[in-house]
Amino acid sequence: MPINKVMVIGAGQMGAGIAQVCAQAGYEVLLHDMSEEALNKGFNKIKELLARSVEKERMNEAEREQTLNRLIPTMQLNDVASCDLVIEAVLENMEVKAKIFRQLDEIAPKHAILASNTSSLPITEIAAETNRPDQVIGMHFMNPVPVMNLVEIIRGLQTSDETYLAIEAVSKKLQKVSVEVNDFPGFVSNRILMPMINEAIYTVYEGVASPADIDTVMKLGMNHPMGPLTLADFIGLDTCLSIMEVLYDGFNDSKYRPCPLLRKYVKAGWLGKKTGKGFYEYS
Repeated sequence: MPINKVMVIGAGQMGAGIAQVCAQAGYEVLLHDMSEEALNKGFNKIKELLARSVEKERMNEAEREQTLNRLIPTMQLNDVASCDLVIEAVLENMEVKAKIFRQLDEIAPKHAILASNTSSLPITEIAAETNRPDQVIGMHFMNPVPVMNLVEIIRGLQTSDETYLAIEAVSKKLQKVSVEVNDFPGFVSNRILMPMINEAIYTVYEGVASPADIDTVMKLGMNHPMGPLTLADFIGLDTCLSIMEVLYDGFNDSKYRPCPLLRKYVKAGWLGKKTGKGFYEYS
């Protein structure tokens, strides 16, 4: 079945970004969230980014209007009954995702592909919550979605070749470069990135250097565009901790142990940019 209509579940930063690129690519898109406030915030963010694209001459006014006309915000999960593809982008929590996928399996058409934007949780386990595990797959977008060119396509144990090829084609239509990844904790991106961030946090914890100096070493010495502690603040320290715990539990290897300072910051509510304080302060 061709993919014409997409529902994105979760109107946060990732979900809104995914909805935007899908609409820009020509798909009819339903952006869903249970919270009216979150839905309005996500939709307004898309409007803001599209207006900025017009200002910077990346698109014209007609293209902006066409993109917005293809985007429909909804609080009704039952609207998924008309969709060919669902991309879930909610909280990185297995219980939450499992509940959503059970609901989607009941409501979505039999041909619909159910994808998760999880950054670390096992696709095979998510797929097991449905009666269509061959049609469940991971689509891990990078943040910010409209800017970053990569999407990791993660095969669960039972993901079919047909499902993989369909999502590979969708990724290409979204003008993303896709890589095929098997279902291991953290996939490729976070299995490599998060231990580096965690080790940077250990260097703060042990008093080796200040956050700013650690970031400077990685930017000027390793040619990274952003230091690991700044990046951690942008990702969200709670998300970093969650992914490190998935890695630690999944591999049962002490090299993935989350730094105690990371746990302390999360318990203090210092989650990074979204709360105004992490390793740096934000106005």
